[in-house]
Amino acid sequence: MTETIQYTVALILLILFSAYFSATETAFSSLSRTRLKTLAEKGSRRAALALSLSDNYDRLISTILIGNNVVNIAAASIGTVLFVGLYGDIGATVSTVVLTVLVLIFGEVTPKSIAKDNPERFSMFSAPFIRVLIWIFKPLNYLFGLWKKMISRLLRIEKGGRMSQEELLMLVDEVQQGGSIDKEEGSLLKNAISFSERRAEDILTHRVDLEAVDIDSSKEEVAKVFTESKFSRLPVYEESIDNIVGIVNQKDFYSGTGITSKSLREIMTAPLFVLKTERIDELFRLLKENKSHIAVVLDEYGGTFGIVTMEDILEELVGEIYDEHDEVTEEIRQLSEGVYLVDCLINLDDFLRFFGLSSDSESISLGGWVMECLGKVPEVGDSFTYQKVTAEVAETDGQRVAFLKVTKQEEEPEEEPGEQE
Repeated sequence: MTETIQYTVALILLILFSAYFSATETAFSSLSRTRLKTLAEKGSRRAALALSLSDNYDRLISTILIGNNVVNIAAASIGTVLFVGLYGDIGATVSTVVLTVLVLIFGEVTPKSIAKDNPERFSMFSAPFIRVLIWIFKPLNYLFGLWKKMISRLLRIEKGGRMSQEELLMLVDEVQQGGSIDKEEGSLLKNAISFSERRAEDILTHRVDLEAVDIDSSKEEVAKVFTESKFSRLPVYEESIDNIVGIVNQKDFYSGTGITSKSLREIMTAPLFVLKTERIDELFRLLKENKSHIAVVLDEYGGTFGIVTMEDILEELVGEIYDEHDEVTEEIRQLSEGVYLVDCLINLDDFLRFFGLSSDSESISLGGWVMECLGKVPEVGDSFTYQKVTAEVAETDGQRVAFLKVTKQEEEPEEEPGEQE
């Protein structure tokens, strides 16, 4: 009877240890390092210890798994001895059933559920004992480390690098769907992730849309462009738009209550030139270093391809920025059921995403893609069908498409079995 009590007590203790190891594993895999760091900075020694242990996660998880396996094997052995002594030949079977249920409920599921809900608190609770076990199992951890390296070399397993952009975007989607962040926060994170992948050619104002002034323009002509465009800075060209020689600031053009008496050459600043393939994070750095708000983007022939402003770059992060002079227009406006009017200055990727289309085109704007699809200079009334939409040129601006009328094609309902004659 005394032995039975001893075995029972030992079994209970081992199951408690199994619960401890299971909960600790879940706690350290689920904790927020930011929260622990905050608690540590406030003076919590246990938070600092837990944070330190989590820095070497491989050693930590190895210690937990060793401890968990040791207590589970010991529990199985003691349980077999206990139940064989009580029930004879069927004792081994009874031990297997009972211990399986006990370990699953009290050694795995329950402690892991509790630790999952309070990972930081439980990691701080378990940290001192785990630190002792890490020291005790240090020889075993060293051997397992060597074994891991050998297996990795034999199987040629490469360490996982940084998460790819696609993986990060999927992670943001999952977090957003889980309700941890809202739609606007998710959009900001996605913009930040894809920020470095964007190029100057993806966000520029094309040369045909530039507001610029000739170096020989009269003061009245320059003042008129400033007034009509509402821009605070204008590129200055000599002879042709392909030869931009400076940038004139509205503040420098007007002095006191009137127009400055100085010439454009005297007040304009030197332009910053970049290639159209320049990444916008690098372009942002160049603009800050040169204390400039506008960069002139060159094509492969050295001609003017367009301009990129500081505002254009910031809009890639935070979305459209409007001031009191901007006319807010919808890029895609619904006219009726399945019919839309689209501004052809919209980014092609945004257009394709909105209508659920795909394309291998290298065009950046919708207007350029439409000209590719038509294969000619567009005219009002020209139309074409692409995948599941029909597009019609609604308005042109010179040789460019200004607005496109897009109609979604109705999907034909699938025929029910037995309806065909």
